[in-house]
Amino acid sequence: MDATSLATLWATVALVIFLGIFVYLRVPGMIGRSLDDRAERIRKELDDARKLREDAQQALAECQRARKEAEQAAADMVAAAKQEADALKAEARQKSEEFVARRTAMAEQKIAQAERDAINDVRARAVDIAVEAARSLLGTKVDEKAAGELFRKSLDEVRTRMN
Repeated sequence: MDATSLATLWATVALVIFLGIFVYLRVPGMIGRSLDDRAERIRKELDDARKLREDAQQALAECQRARKEAEQAAADMVAAAKQEADALKAEARQKSEEFVARRTAMAEQKIAQAERDAINDVRARAVDIAVEAARSLLGTKVDEKAAGELFRKSLDEVRTRMN
């Protein structure tokens, strides 16, 4: 045997002993269990990640639904506020028109009353002037007793016509 074959023989014997110790100590089983444990951990992490993703999608869907509801509620509030503002505006316009109409009617009544008062004042003044004129005309032509009688009759007649 030459030196290279002897070295090859010893290398083969050492390899067989090494593999025997390797199998005896159950290293392949430990490596298998280690790989199985690691595969199980990865599987759990993937399941957890999948569950977290589903939860995130559900939360996103819930947030989107809540946002849509909030937008709808805001739109409803704006529409209701606009409708209420329009109603208040119409009511204010109506009340203003009624106020102006009442004020106009009151002003017309005051004007009519002032006209009646002026007409009555003119009539009273005309009666006073007529009585004074009648007194001065009759005073020169009629005696006192007849003048008093005429004055009373004229005054009664004027009062009757005035009312």
